[in-house]
Amino acid sequence: MFKLYTRLRKRDWWFVAIIVVLTVLQVYCTMLMVDYISGMIEAIQYLNCHNSAYELFNMFESATSGIEGGDALLAALQSIFAPFVDSNGSIDWVSLQSDPAYLAFISNLPIEVQNVMNTIMNAGPGDIWIEAGMMVLVAVGIAGCQIVIEILASYVTANLASKVRAELNEKVSSFSLAEIKKFTTASLITRATNDVQQVSMCTLLVLRMIFAAPITAIWAICKIQSASWELTLATAITIILLVAALTLIMCFVLPVFKTMQKRIDRINSLTQENLTGLRVVRAYNAEGYQKKKFAKANEELTKSQLFTGRLLALMSPVMMILMNGLTLAIYWIGAYLIQGGSTTLNYASVSAFSQLATQIVMSFMMLLMMFIMWPRASVSARRINEVIECPLSINDPANPKDVLESGTVEFRDVSFRYPDAEEDVLEHVSFKAKKGDTIAFIGSTGSGKSSLVNLVARLYDVTDGEVLVDGVNVKELKQETLRSHIGFVPQQGVLFSGTVRSNISLGLEGEIDDDECKRALEVACADSFVKDMEGGYDASIAQGGTNVSGGQRQRLCIARAVALKPEIFVFDDSFSALDFKTDRAVRENLAKDEKDATKLIVAQRIGTIMDADLILVLQEGKVVGQGTHKELLKNCSVYRDIALSQMSKEELGL
Repeated sequence: MFKLYTRLRKRDWWFVAIIVVLTVLQVYCTMLMVDYISGMIEAIQYLNCHNSAYELFNMFESATSGIEGGDALLAALQSIFAPFVDSNGSIDWVSLQSDPAYLAFISNLPIEVQNVMNTIMNAGPGDIWIEAGMMVLVAVGIAGCQIVIEILASYVTANLASKVRAELNEKVSSFSLAEIKKFTTASLITRATNDVQQVSMCTLLVLRMIFAAPITAIWAICKIQSASWELTLATAITIILLVAALTLIMCFVLPVFKTMQKRIDRINSLTQENLTGLRVVRAYNAEGYQKKKFAKANEELTKSQLFTGRLLALMSPVMMILMNGLTLAIYWIGAYLIQGGSTTLNYASVSAFSQLATQIVMSFMMLLMMFIMWPRASVSARRINEVIECPLSINDPANPKDVLESGTVEFRDVSFRYPDAEEDVLEHVSFKAKKGDTIAFIGSTGSGKSSLVNLVARLYDVTDGEVLVDGVNVKELKQETLRSHIGFVPQQGVLFSGTVRSNISLGLEGEIDDDECKRALEVACADSFVKDMEGGYDASIAQGGTNVSGGQRQRLCIARAVALKPEIFVFDDSFSALDFKTDRAVRENLAKDEKDATKLIVAQRIGTIMDADLILVLQEGKVVGQGTHKELLKNCSVYRDIALSQMSKEELGL
């Protein structure tokens, strides 16, 4: 978590400082509110005593019950007040305060009692209104502090989440295929969404509670510690019970939190699998199988969430029982102490103590709530940091070189194996393509054709040997420079949500104009169907290109590569989705309009590559034949077998 917090801006730290100041102010106002509530109770009590001799005598009896000679004092007070009390129990204070007996009696009492009697004598409704007005002002202050704290905390949290998501996206964008396979797409999605949300929620809670809770607890403890050791002991016992109960709950909950994120990964993975493979699932009537697989993963996640939810649900009743129990204990103990003649407690002070004790318990509750959320957020933060701190297998060189040639590709004794694999998928591959050459690769499935062309764009790094583009080792070129020279068309056409124009403009600065868009589409034989789409070049494309056919999607991907005007084209079995006629037309257009560009073509069809300048035949990662179409028919049995499986001897000229 703390590593993620280093991404906060200087402005955010100023906001955190303001939150601390406002939190102190809020706690100060809360303590003032307790004092004003106590003052309100005293004002009401004094007003009752002012208006009723019965209430006054009861109060005096309680105050003197534990004092030696208290009964005599009470009797003396009643005899002095008796002439000035009417049948309704009202006291004639004006006449009383001029009575010599009363003045003599009062002067012999302790100064504290004299002050109380003078306060009662002068008590009026205005005292209550003053206390109530101050309570309203303090309440407004508390509300204002809370609002500003919420706004600032939300701003800091949202900024942190936004920055982390952006950094995750930037990091993932720089991943090679090796890192993508290491984390899996579903896990990366979970980390960029659910994990960031967990960190965000915890951060918001931390900013609201980590300062308020300890400040409130310490301040309240300082206010109550001198009131009564009996009441303080009851509060301490309640806190111990609360901490023990919540610690026990946490011991059961925390291990489950660590597995929940992995189960969310699994849910996302299955959801993605179901959506991308929807047609296959339906074609094989496999809905039931997929439902069972998803139901199992869903049930595991649900059980984890129910387990944690049920245990965490105990926190609220436990807290309420302890808080209400503490309130009852404080009032019971306070009443007992007052009845026993305590000189430090009265009903107002007991009420204030009860509120302060509640504040202390709530503070510990907030801290424990934060500590419960922190471990789950820490798991999420660790997963986020794993991605952000993941070392890249492909990095730009410290001192990048400039290209020496134009449109050349050379493999020098290249061998390659995938990360953590035991065997090479390519062994000792060597060839050179000059500017304008067409180099083709053919072989059985799994022979390493796609792996080979992935090395050209440096989607992977070679294990041994060198790959040179434009006369320079690809490891010595900046990735941006290298890929700006290459128009790559993958085996499965990938389109993005937007328009035809925005998809063709991918990789360009700004959107392509109509003339260039038309040229690229015509080369890819896609202009005819795009014109028929509603909106033409600005026709809508759904995510993944699901609103166009496979062949149309592939032609749009070819047009995207053409629009880049690259020196080198890489077609990774890109013509397999096209019919023979369109395949030939696209290749002829490329040969005519892109004659100076080097073309690397992976294909399964002999008809696609028979006009290539050089054909490499791969088998189990090794080059078993190299030459032109006619040369390979004569001297490469593997190539000849592939050719005869697709075309007759007459068509091949054998």
